[in-house]
Amino acid sequence: MVINLSSNNSLVNTWVSELRDVNVQNDRMRFRRNLERIAEVMAYEISKQFQYQETEIQTPLGLHNSNVLKQQPVLATILRAGLPMHNGMLNYFDKADNAFISAYRMHHRDGSFEINLEYVSCPSLNGRTIIISDPMLATGASLVKTIAILQSKWSIEKIYVVCAIASTVGIEFIKRECGNNIEIWCGDIDDELTAKGYIVPGLGDAGDLAFGTKAQS
Repeated sequence: MVINLSSNNSLVNTWVSELRDVNVQNDRMRFRRNLERIAEVMAYEISKQFQYQETEIQTPLGLHNSNVLKQQPVLATILRAGLPMHNGMLNYFDKADNAFISAYRMHHRDGSFEINLEYVSCPSLNGRTIIISDPMLATGASLVKTIAILQSKWSIEKIYVVCAIASTVGIEFIKRECGNNIEIWCGDIDDELTAKGYIVPGLGDAGDLAFGTKAQS
């Protein structure tokens, strides 16, 4: 299942437009906050799909039977670009366990690249629901490799992928490679990729816009 929040008009459309706008992108704090807010909306909407259980709550004046979340999800992110959306998820799923994955493009002189995955820190994912934050779903290569590693180690109940902008190519790649227990939530969907695997019109490099440019050897 693919959910595109921009298919219905809401504040998400405004936040995505600001992420794309070169006249707004120089404000790093606003860029990070817009990613965070998009993730907060997704967290709220995704929470409607989870299981709840009735719990007796003691108030100052009596007892109340409240429906509360039965099991917290595991919030995962791909470092470093995914951190703002991860924080947005964590603002809502504030008791969740967390996972961190270092997966990045190692570029070659001929313009090609491969995905290096060097670090995974997470709890046991057996029987758990996991939400993976990555702002740009371009080719889908890093997400597919991340999901494959996690699925090879644990029996995961369900996976949600949340991103600000996705490409149709990346969406189809994930659907083809990762099975049926995955939902993709995105702020918007673009159809074009460059020869180097960047989304057009996209927004540029989300990690650099959020945290500053990087040097890569």
